[in-house]
Amino acid sequence: MKHSPNISPQFYITGNQPCPYREGFLERKLFTTLNGQKAQSLNDKLSQQGFRRSQNIIYRPNCQKCNSCSSVRIPVENYEFSKSDRRILRKNSEVKRYACAPWATEDQFDLFKNYLKSRHYGGGMSEMDNYEFSSMIEESNVSTTVYEYYQEDKLVAVSLTDTISDGLSMVYSFYDINLSKSSLGKFMILDHINIVRELGLRYLYLGYLIEESPKMKYKRHFSPLEQYFKGKWIPYNNEAQVKKNNSFIPPDRNPISLP
Repeated sequence: MKHSPNISPQFYITGNQPCPYREGFLERKLFTTLNGQKAQSLNDKLSQQGFRRSQNIIYRPNCQKCNSCSSVRIPVENYEFSKSDRRILRKNSEVKRYACAPWATEDQFDLFKNYLKSRHYGGGMSEMDNYEFSSMIEESNVSTTVYEYYQEDKLVAVSLTDTISDGLSMVYSFYDINLSKSSLGKFMILDHINIVRELGLRYLYLGYLIEESPKMKYKRHFSPLEQYFKGKWIPYNNEAQVKKNNSFIPPDRNPISLP
């Protein structure tokens, strides 16, 4: 009788690269691939441990001299819309949401390029062409939905979103930068809180919050908020986070549990 070996996913560490969020710092990532029959369960388990998906790769920061990236999520059961939240929802009351299969379109790509030119010019994604954009949207071996948002007949926002066992993970989102007064970025997060509730799930995973980066610290305005730290989810506290950043904790302090 032959027994097939139980092959666990193989993890790898990238080389050091300039950090896109903190000038003068280097970033390094721990990653594995999402392939085969266990791709969905692996995405579930690792997303719940601070990992993020990019196409068929799932990764977590593994930097040698920096703790700034905090993986955060919103526990939607305890989230109450603030006056500011309700104002944003009212502003966008005419925006319609459509759940689509992960299929890239020209309208999405045009919106994406204009967004990058305004918000992330010179970043690692700013030179993406149509083919690379299609790969970002379509290459997924897990449960992925593209949520398109339309104002009248115009596409104004898009979110690439994964469904995992206990919530939704917003992989990447972008919007019409000419509608800045509509706060479409925050609106999509608020709308995803509603989607999580509609699906009977518990959490909305937002990716990484970086206090030192103006582009990445806006997520701290959502409360309650949790961060993954030392192998568990704890309430987010921005003052404690700054202290953590100033007293480096080696990356191997966050153990990995596999399905």
